[in-house]
Parts: sequence; C-alpha cells; structure tokens
Amino acid sequence: MPGGRLTQSERQRIALGLADGLAYAEIARRLERPTSTITREVMRNGGPLAYRADLAHRATERRAHRRRQAAPRDASTPPQPHGRDPEAVREYEETLTTVFIASGTPRMMARVMACLCVSDTGSLTAAELVQRLQVSPASVSKAIAFLESQDLVRRERDERRRERYTIDDDVWYQSMMASVRSTARVAETARQGVAVLVPGTPSAVRMENIARFLDYVSESLARAADQARDILHTKPATTSNADRP
Repeated sequence: MPGGRLTQSERQRIALGLADGLAYAEIARRLERPTSTITREVMRNGGPLAYRADLAHRATERRAHRRRQAAPRDASTPPQPHGRDPEAVREYEETLTTVFIASGTPRMMARVMACLCVSDTGSLTAAELVQRLQVSPASVSKAIAFLESQDLVRRERDERRRERYTIDDDVWYQSMMASVRSTARVAETARQGVAVLVPGTPSAVRMENIARFLDYVSESLARAADQARDILHTKPATTSNADRP
C-alpha cells in the first residue's frame, strides 16, 4: 500500500466514492490505502455527508503549515509516554475532536474534551490545556464552563491547590442518561398531542406512535446503560513479565 499523505486526486476519489454510497473499506481498497486512513480523513473533514475534497486538502495544508511553524516550540516537548507516536496521537485527537463536533459539541468544547480523553490521567489544569491546544486562557475557561453545564467535566483541586478539570469515567453514563431524559420528554410531549388532535385521527395516531416508539427507545437505552455501566470502570489487565516483548 502506498505511504505518505493523501493527494488531492485521492481526496477527489474519496468524495466521489462517498457520493456513490461506497463504504470506507471499498474506497480504501480502490485507493490501495488502509481503511483507517480513509475513515480518519473523512471524519476529520466534516463526515460522510459534508466531506469536500478541496476543503479537506486545504485544511490538511493549513495543519501541516501550523506544525512546521510550531516545530521550534515543540522541540523541547517531552516524548509521548509508553512509546506512543506523537504524530499518530495528534492525528487521532483531531479525529476524535471531529467526531465530537459532528455529534453536536461546539468546536472549542470538542477540542477540550478530546484533549482530556487522550490524557492518561483524564485531568488537566487550565495552563496545561492552554499549552496543549495553543489557545487563550479565555477560550479554555469558556469551554470548561460549557462542559460543566452539561456535566461532562468536573473541577477539583490538586495538592498544590491548582484547579484541575477532569473527565470522569462515569461521564459517558451520565451523558447517556441525559439523552434518555431528553428522549422521554419528547415522548411525553408527543403523547400530550393525542388528546389535542382528537384520538383516532391520522395526526393523533402519528403522535401516539411516536410516543410509543420513543418510550421503547428511552427505556431500552436506560436499561442497557445501567447494565453496561461497570464497563466504564474496568481496570486494564496487568501485563506479566512473560507477556512483555
């Protein structure tokens, strides 16, 4: 498989493949590229419905330009722990940010979320976020305020009395339950419409079916989240000396 960055011609073929409804794996096969490369390319540039080859190519050039400018500053940055590839980590963080944005999270808030997620501690200070994201303290403060309001991060103080922002392991459960409550409210509102629209009429039947469907979905989602909650707190298996290379 060819290495290196995607060319503009390849990006145009990706866009054509998406327009034809091809799966990422099929597009990758035609380009003789790993499926992960195509997935990352599409998700970091708007997703399958908004991907544009020319915009994606310009965005990649801008990122490369910023990295070249940042090279002297990053020269003193300590290497990634656990032997990780810094470039691969950076690209993955951008992909995760794009996915958060596609799910409705504002861009700056998505960047902070992704940054916290990929940190081993899941906890960073404002200064650390400013340094990692290369943004202003005000941008970080605004993003944290929004994420706090959504119960996605929490504040705590470390032993040096510095304020830290933490993405709790349970945040995904809380987020899922918030979605359940939101869906349940829509179901209840739909049910209220049945009486207004007169039971048995086409519109009333429609609203009743919507309510029943959303009731089922929200109840199933809540039950699944409760059953799977412990997965979020699973500790990594201890690697024995015999397993190490």
